[in-house]
Amino acid sequence: MPEAEIDRIYDYDPKYLADILKSVKTIAMVGASADKTKFSYGVLRQLSEIGYDILPINPNPNLKEIRGLKVYRSLEEIEKPIDMVDVFRPKEELYAITERAIAVGAKVLWAQIGVYDDKAAKLAEEAGLKVVMNRCPKIELFRPFWKPRLDLEI
Repeated sequence: MPEAEIDRIYDYDPKYLADILKSVKTIAMVGASADKTKFSYGVLRQLSEIGYDILPINPNPNLKEIRGLKVYRSLEEIEKPIDMVDVFRPKEELYAITERAIAVGAKVLWAQIGVYDDKAAKLAEEAGLKVVMNRCPKIELFRPFWKPRLDLEI
C-alpha cells in the first residue's frame, strides 16, 4: 500500500501525553460539529463532561452553540487564553490552523486521528508549542484504564 494511503504513526511517550492532558484546561476545538454522529461531537461531549473548558470553532454562521457551549467562528474570535487547539479538519488545512494557533498564543497543537503534517508540527514546535499528531485526547485519557484481555476466546 502506498505511503500516502497509510495513516502516519506518531509515537509519543505516554507521560508526554498525560502531562499535556493534565496541564491544559481550555481547549479550542477547530472543526467542532453539532451533528451527534460526528466523531468531533463525541469528543467535545466527553472532554466537556470531564471538566475541560471547550471552545467549539465552526464557521457556520447559523450554528450558535453546541451542547450549550458558545460556538466561535475562528480562533481569533476567542477572547481568553487557549491552552490547546484540537484539530478536527483535513490534514491539508493543518498548516494554516497551526499558524493561527501560534498567533493566538496556544500552548499545544493536537491533531486528531488521521490529521498530521510534519511541516505544521515543525512550525509549532519551533514556536514553542507541544505537538501531538494523529491521536485523540479522549482515547488517550482513557488508555491507562484499558487493559486488553488476551485470555478471552474469540
